Amino acid sequence: MGFGVRFLVLCNEELMFPELELEIVWRNFCVVRMSTPARKRLMRDFKRLQQDPPAGISGAPYDNNIMLWNAVIFGPSDTPWDGGTFKLTLQFTEDYPNKAPTVRFVSRMFHPNIYADGSICLDILQNQWSPIYDAAAILTSIQSLLCDPNPNSPANSEAARLFSENKRDYNRKVREVVEQSWTAD
Repeated sequence: MGFGVRFLVLCNEELMFPELELEIVWRNFCVVRMSTPARKRLMRDFKRLQQDPPAGISGAPYDNNIMLWNAVIFGPSDTPWDGGTFKLTLQFTEDYPNKAPTVRFVSRMFHPNIYADGSICLDILQNQWSPIYDAAAILTSIQSLLCDPNPNSPANSEAARLFSENKRDYNRKVREVVEQSWTAD
């Protein structure tokens, strides 16, 4: 166990301390410890996303774990993705914001830059990452990628080929994915 101050507090009420992390230890007691820089930054990202959400995206920590987020991207209007509801996970490490999170679509996708496992081939998640990006910027960039794929860096060769050679068939497959997003859990 490292050095640090720990406090024991009663957890009879749900308390919100942005600068503290609460862990349920035993019955009505919690251990409170100071958050790390990554956790503080993620709390700031979450607060910003709640107060000023960009159009068509939402995201929040999963099950009170600030390091794991669930997110939803809505397909942009007037595109083949229109009406789709696409679920993602964002896994952050203690190196955030100096290191990009691991982002994956949970929803089935058909896109030149999205692998079969949901991983995303996007420059800002790889070699163009900068600590200036926050959760909202990541999700907004992914939403933009839906309509503006890079077929020269394919993660899905079939989608890249159809996007480049047969937009009508590509858009038909995208619409199938959109319709599946309505019923997927």
